Amino acid sequence: MPADTNPYGDIFGGWLMSIMDSAAGTVAARYSKGRAVTIAVDGMTFHKPVKIGDVVSVYADVIATGRTSMKIDVSAWRRIRAGEDTDRVTHAVFTFVAIGDDGRPRVIET
Repeated sequence: MPADTNPYGDIFGGWLMSIMDSAAGTVAARYSKGRAVTIAVDGMTFHKPVKIGDVVSVYADVIATGRTSMKIDVSAWRRIRAGEDTDRVTHAVFTFVAIGDDGRPRVIET
């Protein structure tokens, strides 16, 4: 939407990052079977702009796990609404920690 853009009609990077964080959080919660929180984002680079009206798709996969943490690879892609071609617009690795009801790290049981 226009409220999420700069004066040139490109989507704000922060908006896209929040969508990617949401996707990663869904994967983290499902994998850890409970609440998980973002603790780091590594290496986000914006390759191409996302314009108003583009369709954005986000893909996230667990790539590594520790006792309480997960690294999740996240890529965002865009497609012009009336077209078929897609472009990867950004990529990053999000690190999440599983936490319990007390807000402290908990062991991930797979």
